[in-house]
Amino acid sequence: MTIKPFQVQNMLRHYGQHLDQGRRMARYRMLLQRASPEDVVNLSQDGRRKQLVEKIAAEIMDSLMVSGSSNPVVLEIKEELEREFGFGMEFRYLPLEPELQILRKEGEELTEVVGEEKQTILQRFWRITLAKVNETML
Repeated sequence: MTIKPFQVQNMLRHYGQHLDQGRRMARYRMLLQRASPEDVVNLSQDGRRKQLVEKIAAEIMDSLMVSGSSNPVVLEIKEELEREFGFGMEFRYLPLEPELQILRKEGEELTEVVGEEKQTILQRFWRITLAKVNETML
């Protein structure tokens, strides 16, 4: 029996999606365990909107950007980041690593962005994502 390369790639893609989903579920479980009944707060409509925008922005950063989504909002965010910093970027999680990895694309070569530059990119990534989500929500 021969196994074709696209079958291997498909299997690896699905495995990566399962890893991403597992990470998200673990984070949500930790947040739920920390929450207590006294933590319930009534928010105004603006507060609820802000909370929803932040939740969607976090989901875009945690999963959609990493999965290579073709969502127009995700593509706009990525283009704006690349335009501001002047190089192509790839986002991914390494197996068993909770932290997002940012890779600088220079031709075919990928190098990891670390330190203060990574923090600057992540901060700008968060601000751009919040702004895009806020402007696209009704």
